Amino acid sequence: MEHFKIFIVEDDPWYGEILGYHLSLNPDHEIHRFLTGKECLAALTKKPGLITIDYSLPDMNGVELLKKIKQHDPHIPVVVISGQEDVSTAVDLLKQGASDYFIKDDNTKELLWNAVNRIKDHQSLVKEVEDLKEELGQKYEFDKAIKGNSPSILRIFSLLEKASRTNINVSITGETGTGKEVVAKAIHYNSDRKKKPFVAVNMAAIPRELIESELFGHEKGAFTGAQNRKAGKFEEANKGTIFLDEIAELDLSLQSKILRVLQEREVVRVGGSEHVGLDVRVIVATHKNLADEVKKGTFREDLFYRIMGLPVNLPPLRERGNDILLLAKYFLDEFTKANKLGTINISPEAKEKFMKYPYPGNVRELKAVIDLAAVMSDGKQIEPSDIYFASSNSSEISVAEEKTMKEYTSDIIVHFLRKYDNNVIKVADKLDIGKSTIYKMIQNKEITMN
Repeated sequence: MEHFKIFIVEDDPWYGEILGYHLSLNPDHEIHRFLTGKECLAALTKKPGLITIDYSLPDMNGVELLKKIKQHDPHIPVVVISGQEDVSTAVDLLKQGASDYFIKDDNTKELLWNAVNRIKDHQSLVKEVEDLKEELGQKYEFDKAIKGNSPSILRIFSLLEKASRTNINVSITGETGTGKEVVAKAIHYNSDRKKKPFVAVNMAAIPRELIESELFGHEKGAFTGAQNRKAGKFEEANKGTIFLDEIAELDLSLQSKILRVLQEREVVRVGGSEHVGLDVRVIVATHKNLADEVKKGTFREDLFYRIMGLPVNLPPLRERGNDILLLAKYFLDEFTKANKLGTINISPEAKEKFMKYPYPGNVRELKAVIDLAAVMSDGKQIEPSDIYFASSNSSEISVAEEKTMKEYTSDIIVHFLRKYDNNVIKVADKLDIGKSTIYKMIQNKEITMN
C-alpha cells in the first residue's frame, strides 16, 4: 500500500519532532520535516498528500509559502499552524486556499490528527469519484455504448467522433427508444468535458409550473415553498454538458428564455437578479422533426438554429439489419449474467422471428422482449414460442413499455390464464410456479381473472 506523504514545515525542531511523532503513529503516514519554506518548496516533486506549515518561518511567512505551494499544485491540502491567534490572518489564509488553521496549544496535535483524517477521507472520495467517471467514460466508448456494425450505425460513429472533438451543440433526432440519451452520454464522455457533469433533463417529464425553476434555479422566497436557494440544471451542468431531451415539448415562452441563456451564456435564477456565467455544452433530442415544428409555429426558428449544431439522426431498429441479432445476443448475455441464469442461446427459428418484427419501440423494446424471452425459455434456448411482441391484441403480453419484473409477471400469468381458460393448476404447471402464488396475486388484485 502506498504511504500518505505528509510534509511538516516547522522551524522549531522540538515542536516539529512532536508533530511528526504524533502523525507517525499511523503506519500509513510517511513524514518529511523541513525547517524552512525553501526546503519544502524544493521537495514538492515528491508529491506530498498534505503539508502543515508554521506561519512564522525564518525565510518567509505562511501566506507567501501557501501561495507558492498552490502555484506549484493547487490541489495539495495545506494546514497552517500559528503561534498567535489572529482572526484576520486566519481568514486571509483560508481565502488563499488553506484547508485549516490552528493555534499552537495543547489541543493542536489532536486537531491536526483529525484534520489529516478528514483530508485523507476527502481525497479518497475524490479519487473514487474520478475512478467512477473514468469507468463511466470507458463504458461510453462509442463501440461499447452503441452496439451495431450496420452501415447506418457506422455513419453515426463517424458523426459522434466529430462531435466529440469540439464543443459544437448537437441535436439528436430519432424515434422513441432509439437510444438518444445513450448517444448524448457517449459524446460527453468522449469529449474534453468528460470529467465534468453530464446533466440530463426530460422536458416532457417536468410539470409546466416547475420547469423554469428546474432549469434556471430559484432564490429563497421566490415562490411559496422556496425555502432555500436552489441551483438549476444549467448551473449544475456548468463546465460540462446539459442534455435537453424532448426539447420540442417546451412552450414558446420557455423557448425564448432558453434562447436568452444560450445567447448570453448566463442564467438568472427565478426571483433573483444575479447573472451567473455559464460554460455549458448543449445537446438536445426529440422524436419530432424540429424543422416541421418551426413551420407549424410551435418552435422558435431562432432557437432552432441556435441548438441545431451538428444534427445526428438515429436510425430505427427495423432499418439496421443484422444489428437486431447482435443487440439481441448482447441483451441476452447481460440479462443472464445479471440474473445468474447461465448460458441461454437463441434458436435459428427464434432469430428469424426477431428479424421479421418491425420494433415500433426500437432498441428499448428489443431489450424488454429479450428479458421476457429469457424468463419464458427453458433456461437453455429461446424458441419462437418464448417471444412476445407488443400487439394491439389485449390477450398478448405488451413489452413496448418498460415495466417492473413484478408487472411483467402479472402480464405473463394473465396471458396464460386467458390461454388456458382460467385453469390455475394448468397455468401454475406451465409456468413452474406454485398455484398458491397465483391465488394470492388474484386475492391481492394484482391480476384479474376474466
